[in-house]
Amino acid sequence: MDDWLRDSTEVEASWVTVDLAIFTVRDDQLMVLLIERGLEPFMGRPALPGGYVQKDETLREGALRELQEEAGIDGGRLHLEQLGAYGDPRRDPRGRVVTIAYIALGPDLPVPVGGTDAKRAFWAPVSQVVSGSVLLAFDHPHILREALEEVRGKLEYTAVAASFCREPFTLSELRTVYEVVWGQHLDPSNFRRKVLNTPGFVEPTGEQRLPPIGRPAALYRRGNATLLNPPLMRGAGGAA
Repeated sequence: MDDWLRDSTEVEASWVTVDLAIFTVRDDQLMVLLIERGLEPFMGRPALPGGYVQKDETLREGALRELQEEAGIDGGRLHLEQLGAYGDPRRDPRGRVVTIAYIALGPDLPVPVGGTDAKRAFWAPVSQVVSGSVLLAFDHPHILREALEEVRGKLEYTAVAASFCREPFTLSELRTVYEVVWGQHLDPSNFRRKVLNTPGFVEPTGEQRLPPIGRPAALYRRGNATLLNPPLMRGAGGAA
């Protein structure tokens, strides 16, 4: 028997899962989608939605399926991208499980509906989870913290903030996204100037929205830019 074949029989079996850190802005708060686990391990504990990847599907297909099965949300509507792989041998008490984590962003997503092995699905303020007030199963606190920092960074250099807004949107609504994700107040005039001076970030629709109080607000849609040049930096110029 070849050495490589003999060695391969001694490799511990492992499984591949996908987990999703799904963010939205609701009631001017950054929220993350959680499920209450209906099975062991960690039965009854909140966790990020996810599950095993089936042998006939890609990682992305598995992520979209789990999102639909566990929360009743169509992931095709979301900005979805891969965050990274997590493979600590002790991360899952069932055995060696490597998970591929995804970030998903969407505008004011609906109340989720639990399914399959999730007893229920619900939105939780990210601040509560990061502070430890809500204790997640597995290594999901670590995954969530890294996902949050990834999103915060992407708001500086990319136009992904618009993924949180339903079109058309006002610059005030876009600024709220930055404020709740970054956790800092931004000066409205500075923010407006920076956004409008960034080519391709937003495009005016030519229409206005009349608020209950105050002046009409101009409406915008996402532009064709993927990267922001110049970037909008945290704590630099836009903060009050």
